[in-house]
Amino acid sequence: MWVVKIGGSLCDDPLLPQWLDLLATLGGGRVTVVSGGAGFADEVRRAQRRWRFDDLAAHNMAVLAMVQFAYLMRALEPQLHAAACEADIRRVLKAGRTALWVPFELQRDAPDADTHWGHTSDSIALDLARHLNAERLVLVKSCPVDPAASLDQLGELGIVDAQFATRSRQADFPIEVLPRENLERMRGLLLGTVHPQGG
Repeated sequence: MWVVKIGGSLCDDPLLPQWLDLLATLGGGRVTVVSGGAGFADEVRRAQRRWRFDDLAAHNMAVLAMVQFAYLMRALEPQLHAAACEADIRRVLKAGRTALWVPFELQRDAPDADTHWGHTSDSIALDLARHLNAERLVLVKSCPVDPAASLDQLGELGIVDAQFATRSRQADFPIEVLPRENLERMRGLLLGTVHPQGG
């Protein structure tokens, strides 16, 4: 099973429908899609700056931002099947479909180590991949990505969140970060016709 995280910056990108079509068409039975927060999360940041509410509230609102982008993706590609928890994800995959995680379960009643802005949807996708014992994690970004760059370097550049590289060292599956224009590499990975990168 693979986890593929679609960065929120693709929310307004004309390539988004192509990514979703690719994952729905070739990812059935093995891919779980995770959404970023997109502009919905930017609104949460703006509101927190304005009203100075705590990070727990901001975390819960940012989770709902991820949910909103997930619903947008589902509206664009109805062949993605919403899944709210691990049991739902496994049911969708067992049926040969592509799962779309709708992460209501990430909402919290009290703060914990991850209820802060440094813990972004990149690390959330990593956490889900570890929880599901995934075989691979792919992060899709709207910015250029040097395929030779390490995760530490990508963190320094702000392409992945600052804690991602450290957290990823506990992962026992390969991780690949793809720029949004590299649809053909994703297609090749899914078809098994290109050599995987990352580790």
